[in-house]
Amino acid sequence: MEFLTLLLGFIFGLMISFLAWRAHALNRSGAVAAAISGGLVFGLGGLPWAVLLLTFFITSSGLSRLFSRRKASLGEKFSKGSQRDWGQVLANGGLGSLLAIAHFFWPEQAWPWLAFAGAMAAVNADTWATELGVLNPALPSLITTGQPVERGASGAISVYGSLAALGGAGLIAALASILLPWAAPGVDPWRCLVFVTLGGVGGAFFDSLLGATVQAIYHCPACQKDTERHPLHTCGTPTAQIRGWHWLNNDLVNLSASLMGALLALLLVGW
Repeated sequence: MEFLTLLLGFIFGLMISFLAWRAHALNRSGAVAAAISGGLVFGLGGLPWAVLLLTFFITSSGLSRLFSRRKASLGEKFSKGSQRDWGQVLANGGLGSLLAIAHFFWPEQAWPWLAFAGAMAAVNADTWATELGVLNPALPSLITTGQPVERGASGAISVYGSLAALGGAGLIAALASILLPWAAPGVDPWRCLVFVTLGGVGGAFFDSLLGATVQAIYHCPACQKDTERHPLHTCGTPTAQIRGWHWLNNDLVNLSASLMGALLALLLVGW
């Protein structure tokens, strides 16, 4: 029965990944990574885990497509395009896959579910903040200094982006609370709702903090623009690192944000 469930999970993950690839939400490497990651989550976690993962993927992909024109002018700042590759998929869903494996070995424990909810709340909050923050009428501010910066700059926060982060985290937390009877019986749903939301928002702000301090940022001498892109800017000019740790790219920052969301959710719920 367990083998059949896992097999069905991978078939479902493969179907979702194929549809996402056809919709240009994933490139080929992203589709392969999503099929594996999704298969583990669907097959080992079951329906409650699938709901949270699909909610993140569908809403984030939908927002990315909805506001693609507004973000077109900011594409030179981001390290990658709107099609997610394997690195982005694992950055957002890799921790969830590991937690699904933990759930398989400790099915009676609630901590894998709470950590998974916190991780999904964090990546959903961060994605919503990125996609909706560009609508903020005023320039965003750097999280560390409060100084105005260009839209799309790493480490920038705004009112709209912060509210979007709260909404993205709150949606995942609400679903996690509703699904508690099937996923983690015995956990108080109100504590789950409040603290998974806070964990998700905390993870998103941690992402911004890393982006403003230690994430690798480069400069294009031709365009006179700071960017996450390396070794070449969108114009084809080689970029030079101006700050941060050279190995800490945006994918690792996103992975760190999901880990922070998971840890905060566990600590705040009191598990």
